[in-house]
Amino acid sequence: MNDLPVYEILKEAAEKWPTNPAVHDEQGTINFLQVFTESEKLRIELIRLGIKSGMGIGVMAGNGRQFIIGIFGAIGTGAAVMPLSPQLKKAEIDDILEQAKLHAIIDDRSGIQPLDSIETLLPLQQGAFRFAFTHVPESVAFAPFVLQPAFIRFTSGTTGKSKGVIISHQSVLERIVAANNGLQLGPLDTVIWVLPMAYHFIVSIILYMKFGAAIAVAKDFLAKNIIEITNRHKGTLLYASPVQIRLLANDAGNEQMPSIKKVISTSAAIAADTCISFKERFKLNVSQAYGIIEIGLPILNYTKSAEHPEAVGYAQPGYTVDVLDENNQPLPNGSIGNLGIKGPGMFDAYLVPPILQKEVLQNGYFLTADYASKTDDGLIKIEGRLKSVINISGMKVFPEEVEAVLEMIPEIKQARISSSPHKLLGQIIEGEIVLHDGSTVDVEDIITYCKKRLSAFKAPQRLTIVDSLPMTNTGKLQRH
Repeated sequence: MNDLPVYEILKEAAEKWPTNPAVHDEQGTINFLQVFTESEKLRIELIRLGIKSGMGIGVMAGNGRQFIIGIFGAIGTGAAVMPLSPQLKKAEIDDILEQAKLHAIIDDRSGIQPLDSIETLLPLQQGAFRFAFTHVPESVAFAPFVLQPAFIRFTSGTTGKSKGVIISHQSVLERIVAANNGLQLGPLDTVIWVLPMAYHFIVSIILYMKFGAAIAVAKDFLAKNIIEITNRHKGTLLYASPVQIRLLANDAGNEQMPSIKKVISTSAAIAADTCISFKERFKLNVSQAYGIIEIGLPILNYTKSAEHPEAVGYAQPGYTVDVLDENNQPLPNGSIGNLGIKGPGMFDAYLVPPILQKEVLQNGYFLTADYASKTDDGLIKIEGRLKSVINISGMKVFPEEVEAVLEMIPEIKQARISSSPHKLLGQIIEGEIVLHDGSTVDVEDIITYCKKRLSAFKAPQRLTIVDSLPMTNTGKLQRH
């Protein structure tokens, strides 16, 4: 095996497809050889500055070639790399550094200056990286309990404190090969990219590089710009979040995206009516994908996206996906239980405190903290989050189910369901709703609407209209 197999992915891509376009962004088009050449220059400079195996380095950059060059340049030093979003605030960066104990950070100056001191400037063909060491001494090794750590990512922390997930070089290779067994991407494909690269790098951008697919980076979420870049670069795959799918579905124009073969929604659950509206607008089915930091992309809904857009799909080749009881044993099909997954490319450890993968798995399964159900033919549907489930007199209420009903109302843009203590009932369901601009509703009418479509114990007893709801950095709804 190569000493740095993730870096070899880019090197091999440059040898196989040197003149093929690798990235289309606001700076133009760059081919695979140019990405490798720039990454190699950066790698050499970082090594000269003292970055090496046993260290951890953060890479902060906006969507585009700089991020890709920065990641590969850093991983090529032998250090473990942490992708960082330029949207992070100083307090968030300080907290990450306190937990992760990174030795250095490079950034492309698209966000705030992550560290107070700037040691040097590392120029690129277009743009440059700032470089600075942190206060962590070289003698403090990064994750010495993991063989060849490649990446660290923090979970989104929707219901609690996020955890540092460490993924080794070998695990990266396993998970991207496994993911592409389902995605089937190659050098004739162009992926339309609208998600934050910092949160979707390992099983996405690296996968595209390995299999020769080009990446066309949309400059923003506006539907007209996504349509324009898709048609300009003849995109074949649109990989987006439910927010972007919804914006496209609501586009008032009539221009189509004829080159698109597949549309994948990821990051969070997508409402079935959004998928239907998107198909009416673009004549394309939306396929859900179930991605998770600890595993990658084990579930994908290509084959039943038209009939069951609400389902996340089937286990990809090589993965075992089961619905489990409280003893982590598979339940009969049709039951609701904990979602457990086995398969290639699993994470290697959590960082703080150090916990190896083998200590986390239960009966060989990684427990996802999602409730799910599975049909006889293996189609999986997420029913709700384990940590967000509400118990009303011993009966489970999944906030996502109630939110989906509320978001079917045209005036409601977004909803969040939670519970509050009640002297008589113990708990009651309550909700917050965000309205579309210019819309008005009668709260009592909304509650009546829910009672007609949900079991009595699931319907909200109280609703509050709010201006906005808090979201995590990965675009998921922040829960109480």
